[in-house]
Amino acid sequence: MTSEQHPRPQTPTTIAVFYPFFAGGGAEAVTLWMLNALQADYDLTLFTLTPIDLNRLNQLYGTQLSDRVKVRYCIPAPFKNLVEFLIANSQFFRKFFCHFCIRFFKKFSRQYNLAVSGYNAIDLGCDGVQYVHWVGVLENRNFYWVSQFSEARMRRNWSIANSRMVATVTQERYGGQPLVVYPPVAVDAPTVAWPDREEAFICSGRLTKAKEPHRVLEILKRVRDQGFPIKLYFTGGGGGVYGQKYRQFLQQKIDENADWVTLYENLSYADYVNVLSRCRYGLHWKKEPFGISIAEMVKVGTIPFVRDRGGGQVEIVGEQNKELMFANDEEAVARIVALLSSSELQNRMRSALEKQAQLFSTEQFSQDIRQAIETYLKRRS
Repeated sequence: MTSEQHPRPQTPTTIAVFYPFFAGGGAEAVTLWMLNALQADYDLTLFTLTPIDLNRLNQLYGTQLSDRVKVRYCIPAPFKNLVEFLIANSQFFRKFFCHFCIRFFKKFSRQYNLAVSGYNAIDLGCDGVQYVHWVGVLENRNFYWVSQFSEARMRRNWSIANSRMVATVTQERYGGQPLVVYPPVAVDAPTVAWPDREEAFICSGRLTKAKEPHRVLEILKRVRDQGFPIKLYFTGGGGGVYGQKYRQFLQQKIDENADWVTLYENLSYADYVNVLSRCRYGLHWKKEPFGISIAEMVKVGTIPFVRDRGGGQVEIVGEQNKELMFANDEEAVARIVALLSSSELQNRMRSALEKQAQLFSTEQFSQDIRQAIETYLKRRS
């Protein structure tokens, strides 16, 4: 929606938005699209750790953030590279600088009409709104001295959750009645007809032990052993210095299967989408609070296989589409073989996923976020 359709008030409501660092991923896409949705109606200030390039982020995520969005950062530019290195390679420093940024944010949050966190549940320094990707991310008493963190104040915030599953867990942990707003999926993908796509699977996301991408390779190797000449494309990045051991383990497996497995590491978003859109299938092992890479598959018409319970990935694929869900490796192999063997099943799943894709549009997200903020402000006035 344009600024002409949403005329900017003479004296706009001021909103302070917290997001500590931009290192890639679905959470930062949510914050950027939140800013994009609100910039026409509100006076926005983004609080973050280090200087950022809004033009570059616009290119990466498809937003159109203008100079209406002010940016305040708490680490001077000369220290940007050092701080970002420490965050990427040390869990201790990642937590420390998050709480350092919270402390910085709290110094100013009461000067605004509304405080919002795009980075999970935090003490905003006042009552506000928090978008929860997962619970317990910043509750760590070892760092409360840095931010003067108050769990009681955090629980007074109104929570927006990224899936129904996360909303349930959020309510159990923090109380209240969380609102579900699915993350936006901004995929500007070329249209590749099904017959023109490769008999290939994609596994996208961070190449870390927690994501277990090696399980994807092992499952698909068993599918190939049954006579299906499929390929596998890994896209993603590593886990910093502390994840090197697993990264080397995964690389060895990729090298051993180089005739059918290809790694595309640290692609630009446009190049990643080009790889994604030419794959017929996807496979994701880890249970996710939401699972932005799975939603991207659905948006471009790739058929993803996911775990059958305990995560937002089920909501993305659709609880009714059991043919695409598995509980273990053996069931994953069986589900995949069944789909590869049936063009009728492929067509049925493609049609079902087209309906699911409508849930994750940037337009729907923007509309829901605008309505949520308007509702909260009216309720508080």
